[in-house]
Amino acid sequence: MNIELPEKLYYSIGEVSKAFGVNTSLIRFWDKEFDILKPKKNAKGNRMFTPEDIKNLKLIYHLVKERGFTLDGAKTHLKENQQKTMDKFEIISKLKAIKAELVALKNEL
Repeated sequence: MNIELPEKLYYSIGEVSKAFGVNTSLIRFWDKEFDILKPKKNAKGNRMFTPEDIKNLKLIYHLVKERGFTLDGAKTHLKENQQKTMDKFEIISKLKAIKAELVALKNEL
């Protein structure tokens, strides 16, 4: 999973849902279900996600969509092993990015 977002302080829910390829309603639902997501809300009540929220959303997406966890299973996994899970996920993400770069170099040759 490669999420393409520009470097910003805050992202709208539309930008986030487009980057993840899901509906905005799913992002709203995950916001209500998972305690690790804490987007700011502006005066209108619109959610504004920080880069830290994006990292947490990537982790939730990985657990639920890619690894097939149920929502309750993902919540339990995050509560019990949050730091360990985050570390593993970051390592896997970095390795996937390196692999993609190497494949691109190979294709150029």
